[in-house]
Amino acid sequence: MIKTLRNLAGIALMFAEGLMAAELNIEITQGVDNPIPIAVVPFSWEGANALSEDVAAIVAADLQQVGEFRALPRGNMLSMPDEAAEVFFRDWRILAQDYVLVGKITHSPGSQLVQVQYEFFDVAREQKLVGEVLTGSMSQLRDIGHEISNVVYEQVTGIRGAFSTEILYVSAQFVSPELTYYRIEKSDYDGRRSQVLVESQEPLMSPTWSPDGTQVAYLSFETNLPRIYIQEIATGQRRQITDFPGINSSPVWSPDGTKLAMVLSKDGSPDVYVMDLMTNQLTRLTDHPRAETEPSWTSDSRSVLFTSDRTGQPQIYQVGINGGFPERLTFDCFYCAKGRFLPDGKNLVHVRRDTREDNSYSIAIFNIETQRLTTLTDTSLDESPSVAPNGSMIMFATKVNGRGVLDAVSIDGRVKFRLPSAQGDVREPSWSPFFN
Repeated sequence: MIKTLRNLAGIALMFAEGLMAAELNIEITQGVDNPIPIAVVPFSWEGANALSEDVAAIVAADLQQVGEFRALPRGNMLSMPDEAAEVFFRDWRILAQDYVLVGKITHSPGSQLVQVQYEFFDVAREQKLVGEVLTGSMSQLRDIGHEISNVVYEQVTGIRGAFSTEILYVSAQFVSPELTYYRIEKSDYDGRRSQVLVESQEPLMSPTWSPDGTQVAYLSFETNLPRIYIQEIATGQRRQITDFPGINSSPVWSPDGTKLAMVLSKDGSPDVYVMDLMTNQLTRLTDHPRAETEPSWTSDSRSVLFTSDRTGQPQIYQVGINGGFPERLTFDCFYCAKGRFLPDGKNLVHVRRDTREDNSYSIAIFNIETQRLTTLTDTSLDESPSVAPNGSMIMFATKVNGRGVLDAVSIDGRVKFRLPSAQGDVREPSWSPFFN
C-alpha cells in the first residue's frame, strides 16, 4: 500500500527575531512494569547525502516515550534486515523480542520525494502484521516516523496512535523584572519543532484548538483588557471575537466547530455564555451571583461543563446549550474544577483537592456512572488538564523547582512523562485533535 503523507506543519507567525521558542523535550518519569519488547531496526538508505532525520529512531523514541514499549538497543541486534526476506525470527526470539520493525528509504524516481517502506512483524507468530510505503519530502521524515508509530501502536494496543498530533501551550520568558515575553506556541506532541504563533509583552492565556486543527482561540491582554481572539494557524490572520465590558475569558470550541463557549462578566458576576460563530449571537447558560467559570463541552456539543462555587466551594456542573437548571456532577471533594470528559463521555477528568486541610491539587478521573474515583498524580500544583484525542493520555501543567512544566499521565496512571522547558515557564497545554 502506498500513501502520500500530507504536510502537517503549519506556517508559523514569528514576531520577534532572535527570540527562541520554548523548546521542550520529553523526560520519561514513570513507565509500565513490563514494557513490550520491540526491535526497531535502522532503516536502510542508499542516497549520496545523509538523511536529515533517523526515521527508525523517531519511531523507537515515540514508542518508548509513552512508557508501554522497550526498544532494543541497536548494538544488541544480531542483524539489520530492511525487508521481509531478511527477517529471521529465530534471531529475534533469542533476543526476547515480541515485535520487529524493518524498513528502507529510497528516492522516488524523477522527483524530490522519498519513499519510506516499512514492515512490522509479530515474532512469536512469525507473521507480518502490516506493511506499506509512505511518500513525502525530506522535511516530512519526522511526520512519516510519527505515522509509522501510530500504525505500530494501534496494531499492538488496538488504540489509535496520537504521535502525529500537536500541542499548544503558553510560555513565559522573564527577561527582567519589568519585561516578560508571553508566547502561544505549538509543537509536536513530544515538544519538538516548536513554533511561536503569538507573542506579546502582556499576558496570553487559554489557547484552544478548533475541532479541525486549523485555528486557535485564546485570551490576550494586549489592550490591557482581557479579550478573546481567533487566529488562523497557517496564515497568522486573526480577528477579535469579544469586546465586552469586564471579563472575557476561557474560550473553547464546541466539537462541531459552530460555537465558542466563554466566560463573560458583562452582566455582573462571571457567567458562562455560548457564541454562535456564524451569527455572533450570544446565549447565556448560567445566571448566578457566584462565579461560573472554566467551560468545556460534551462530545455531542449539546451540553457544557463548568466550575461554580455556588454551594460555597468549587464544584463541577453540567448545563444544556439552551440553559436551564445545571446538574451538579461532583460531591466528594473540597475543591473540584476544570472538568472535561474523556471521549467515552462517562469519565470526568478534573483537578481536585480532597479536604480543606489538604493543600495539594491533583489530576483525577471520576466515572459519573460507577462513582469510581482514580487519582492520577501526586504532585502538589497540578492544573489545566488536556486530553489526547485518543483518550489515552492527559497532559497538564505543574511546578517543578519553582518552574512551570508540562506533565503527561496515562488514564490508568501507570505511565508518566515530562516536557520541561529549556528556558522560562510553560503552562496551559491544549492537545490537538486528530488531523485526518
